[in-house]
Amino acid sequence: MINLKNVVISGKEVLPIIEGGKGINGTDGRSSGHFAKEGCVGTISLVSADYYDNNGKVVLERSHKVKRLDRHADLIEGAIKGGIAQAQIAHEIAGDNGRIHINQLWEMADSESVIRGVLEGAKGLIHGVTCGAGLPYKLGELASSFGVYYYPIVSSARAFQILWKRAYVNYSAFLGGVVYEDPWLAGGHNGLSNAENPEVPQDPYNRVCELRSALNKLGLNQTPIIIAGGVWCLKDWENYLDNPEIGTVAFQFGTRPMITTESPISDAWKKVMLNTKPGDVALQQFSPTGFYSSAIKNKFLLRLMERKNGEISFATEKSEQYDTPLSLSSSKTVYIAASDLAKANNQINAGFSVIQETPDSTVVFLTPDEWEIMKKDRAECLGCLSQCQFSSWSGANGTTGKIPDPRTYCIHKTLFDIAHNGKTDDNLLFAGHQVYKFREDPLYANGHIPTTHELIEAIKAGR
Repeated sequence: MINLKNVVISGKEVLPIIEGGKGINGTDGRSSGHFAKEGCVGTISLVSADYYDNNGKVVLERSHKVKRLDRHADLIEGAIKGGIAQAQIAHEIAGDNGRIHINQLWEMADSESVIRGVLEGAKGLIHGVTCGAGLPYKLGELASSFGVYYYPIVSSARAFQILWKRAYVNYSAFLGGVVYEDPWLAGGHNGLSNAENPEVPQDPYNRVCELRSALNKLGLNQTPIIIAGGVWCLKDWENYLDNPEIGTVAFQFGTRPMITTESPISDAWKKVMLNTKPGDVALQQFSPTGFYSSAIKNKFLLRLMERKNGEISFATEKSEQYDTPLSLSSSKTVYIAASDLAKANNQINAGFSVIQETPDSTVVFLTPDEWEIMKKDRAECLGCLSQCQFSSWSGANGTTGKIPDPRTYCIHKTLFDIAHNGKTDDNLLFAGHQVYKFREDPLYANGHIPTTHELIEAIKAGR
């Protein structure tokens, strides 16, 4: 057995076991409610959370509006409806047990409006707000105004210090904890900085110690650090417990709770995860957010990798380096290095005959069908991100000012589709790098899908 002691999270003593919030419908009211029912912390994802019609069916079509700004407004309204609906479900299941948190991607468009709308519409049902993927400066002010605790997600001590000095120092009373999310191990979007090598992971222990030291210097000695990314079995993290270098600590489980009977993801998605092997997850930078993210290498992701590998630099004017013409269309010709001509011709001859520019003075090659889908996805953009590299949408002024990037994809479309029984090979499957452990974990032997209760009992036992 693990010597697991309760910690105070969002004003109540609970087990130091937290459900990680995940993307669109990766965690919902049912999954988080059952986590809280076990005396833990459940986390509802606010990213396009499901809401329901008068017959209790999920509303799948979020907007029929012609203008993108109108579709964007419908998206925000729907996210608020969904967050409130899922909070009500979670509360009904959990009762007075545990804590219920909400999780929001800060780089989502109008994330502040969504958080505010959900906290207003679900007063008393939500105890904490977790937020990452960016630097959520206004999170402290926003959560504190509702008397709700807040939990910034960071990947380094430096990131938290920036947030503290710029904003959180004025809202310390409701700082419930700091989530350290390991950028090399976590699934989904990661906080890998430009100064860190994606191919050279660092020891999380040292980075967490640095974070604790920074918190202590700021007088936040009792503020819990929540370890996220790569957390599977607490037996692997025993040296973090009762450790003065780490201090008060809790653990966020992201990947493992995705396969329970209460998890909202599809059976097909669960089956893929149960059969994933070491090395099947890639840390890559195709997301239209610009962040690194980790996902399973299925057909969808492999095609993005193939497109990136076929990328060729060009110049608009002929030069000594770029001396070979390449026709992009009947009206535009650019120049590439002679050494890249065979690479270009091989792709064109293989059916990737549509050549598209990227914002970085390179070109990539698509099939005509891929190009038609890409144009359609851009035309139907909902404005889901504060800034989107795929569609060039910007919530600030309507456009990023850059051309759309054909190396990426419509993130809302693929995450919404996979969250609602879409094909597992044709959509992005976010996952942590330890997803292969499902194959060797006795809890999942012979394809067994445990209940949340079974999972929590295994976690508490160090299994």
